Amino acid sequence: MANFTSPSKATSGALRLHRWFPRCSYSYLLAPVAVAVLSTLTGFFAGQCRSSLQNWLKIHPVAAARPFKATPALVSTPQPRPNDSDIEAISHLAPQQQAERLLELATQQPDPSLNLIQRNLNSWRGQLQDSDRLFHLVLEALNSDDRRVRVAAVEIDLAANNLMKSPESLEKLQAQIQSGTAERFMALWRLGALGNRGVEPAEALTTLKLYAHSRNQTVRFWAVEGLAMLANTEAIDALLDILGRDPAAQIRQRAANSLSRSGLLTGEQRLTAVPQLLNLLDDDSLDAPTRDLVCATLEAITGAAFGKNVSAWRDWWAHHDIRDKHSVPRLGLSLA
Repeated sequence: MANFTSPSKATSGALRLHRWFPRCSYSYLLAPVAVAVLSTLTGFFAGQCRSSLQNWLKIHPVAAARPFKATPALVSTPQPRPNDSDIEAISHLAPQQQAERLLELATQQPDPSLNLIQRNLNSWRGQLQDSDRLFHLVLEALNSDDRRVRVAAVEIDLAANNLMKSPESLEKLQAQIQSGTAERFMALWRLGALGNRGVEPAEALTTLKLYAHSRNQTVRFWAVEGLAMLANTEAIDALLDILGRDPAAQIRQRAANSLSRSGLLTGEQRLTAVPQLLNLLDDDSLDAPTRDLVCATLEAITGAAFGKNVSAWRDWWAHHDIRDKHSVPRLGLSLA
């Protein structure tokens, strides 16, 4: 609901993600692979902005994604904790700079930084701006293997866009989605994020599923992004349906990435998709590239590797599902 870097400035105006789309034709966004997307966008964006788009869309193959069981970021060498003088210095910054500095630290030293973000989040509301710098850091934090850091990024992004956890914010996003303007793309993503934070998740799901069947492939793409951010059982079912049925390879690939790595799903949630993925792998009506995606998604989620041997996968799952469902890391801690 997403591995990211920062958008750069073009001419004198600040670039934000939801303003990129009017500058490029939809054909660029419909390219089936990241290389094609990036090469086409060369004439429109500077190199740093191009890197931002690549990281946001995350169109790299699912097979390249690390399995959730192998979480090096959760067991890596501990980073030095901020000392008292660092915390004191941050406390004297303006809210915008506090949020930026703590989100930056959260990608390196999650525990102390996340505690401070949680403590200060309410006081920042109404005082943050969706600046290039902050958006850069949100995108970087959404790269984290630690779901808590991704949630912190979402919370700060919602605050910076004046989206309270209220039905009024949901209505605001619904209006943007229905507007037909470029605002609708990020609105679909933020609708899922808001639903994940507890605001009318059922209504968010209904809207995202509706737009996931749009004739416009770019709209479908961002509806998938929103489902990855919503990250509940019903969203998993919708992503599985998209993986098996969407006519566009890019959309199927994005659904696979959402199930295996990106968005706000926990490890336990990803495992629940395994039985339906096995059914898809056994579906003779799927074309070869889609079956490859299903296979890669299974491998990314489980850490096992049985290729397209459905019998081997089912035998493995029969002996490992109960134990694994109780042993996967709990990555689902939230700020609110």
